[in-house]
Amino acid sequence: MARNPRKQKPETKYEMNLVKLVELFHSEDRCRSYLEELRWPDALACLRCGNTSISRIKARDQYECNSCRYQFSVLTNTIFHDTHLPLNKWFMAVYLMCEGKKGVSANQLKRTLNIAYRTAWYLSHRIRNAMAQARSDVPKLTDTIEVDETWVGGKVVGKGHGFTGNKAIVVGVVQRKGEIILRVVEDRTRKTLHEIILTNTDPKARAIFTDEWPAYAGIGDQDTRHETVNHSQDEYVRGEVHTNTVEGVWSLLKRSIVGSFHHVSVKHLDAYLDELEWRFSNRNNPCLFRDTMRELVNAENLEYKELVA
Repeated sequence: MARNPRKQKPETKYEMNLVKLVELFHSEDRCRSYLEELRWPDALACLRCGNTSISRIKARDQYECNSCRYQFSVLTNTIFHDTHLPLNKWFMAVYLMCEGKKGVSANQLKRTLNIAYRTAWYLSHRIRNAMAQARSDVPKLTDTIEVDETWVGGKVVGKGHGFTGNKAIVVGVVQRKGEIILRVVEDRTRKTLHEIILTNTDPKARAIFTDEWPAYAGIGDQDTRHETVNHSQDEYVRGEVHTNTVEGVWSLLKRSIVGSFHHVSVKHLDAYLDELEWRFSNRNNPCLFRDTMRELVNAENLEYKELVA
């Protein structure tokens, strides 16, 4: 008897691809026009007084407010403001970071965009910072929640598999078919785990599923049931009870570090988690490139001295 073929998840058809990107944004003028559409979707407005009566200064790619005479450009007060990098290279970097499920390293950006490594490194962190700002007002997770924690860090010569002295703990809270929250924490005690879960989930969430780690005990209440799977006894799925979604994110994170970034410092680990959060939470968003570019024109700039402080 023939087995039923495995049901395939519908693949998201993204509005942007590499060929289309090159065709649309091969010039600085086209890039500026696109940023203008994203920054002022209704009407071009003065950044100082909000007036919509604006004159264009084409020779300098600027605008002048007919009311307060303030001169500005589409790049003013954005992360593009002080850049010496052509805008089409910015667009390419954003696309590559959005398109690659395992991310793209600064070295890869250096080679692909033909830029200096320091420029590529700073560029990618500014994009990650804009993604983080976009994640600052995520609504509380609801319905079915999965929670798990993992250790992030490489091996140390002479130390066994269980050595954690050089590793950081990351906690993941994910809503099935929804958003994910990733946080670096100092420990995985009851106080720490309960605080993260309660801060980021709706009090009336239907269920919270975890593994058997004792610190999760007591997280359920009359509105939210808490059930566990016992991984130490090779139990991974029991009906709808499992943590496969968040464990899939751990697999993605660790393959990103091993296969793309090769090394991620604890200092900047949060930034890489912000990027993963943004990409994973928008995994079914066909307009991911456009929405990421919109965040870039509205985000506060991350200065280099702040990044390396």
